Amino acid sequence: MNNNQPHTPFNILLADDDMDDRFFFTKALKELTVATQLVTVNNGEQLMEYLHLNTANLPHVLFLDLSMPRKTGFECLAEIKEHELLKNLPVVMYTTSYTRSLDFEDKLKNTLSKMGAKDYIRKPGDFEILKQVIHEALLKVIAEIELEHKEL
Repeated sequence: MNNNQPHTPFNILLADDDMDDRFFFTKALKELTVATQLVTVNNGEQLMEYLHLNTANLPHVLFLDLSMPRKTGFECLAEIKEHELLKNLPVVMYTTSYTRSLDFEDKLKNTLSKMGAKDYIRKPGDFEILKQVIHEALLKVIAEIELEHKEL
């Protein structure tokens, strides 16, 4: 995926049960220079149903909230990484801050990485920072995809 090709949108799937977070994520994407197309789902069950129905046309990246009803982000990540047709889907964990401690958050990031998550974003309260962290996560995934295509 080349940033100089704005006519080829980068397909993003966002799984988040919080309506406000989905709104701000959508708004942030619209203000970025990367051409994107966004699909959203509201909980883990909807996410897994969507992915199973679209295995032939998966998004380029999934932004996955950890704390969702019906099926958590942890459960979804584990299921995705165990499924042969889904396991290569890049997943960026996207969650509210855990206030327990930095040590706890570091352990959480490490656990999620071992489970197969590509990145971890703590949802910032500031919109400009939100745009920045989403943009940085997208650029990482785009760079990985470009590298994989060069290796083929």
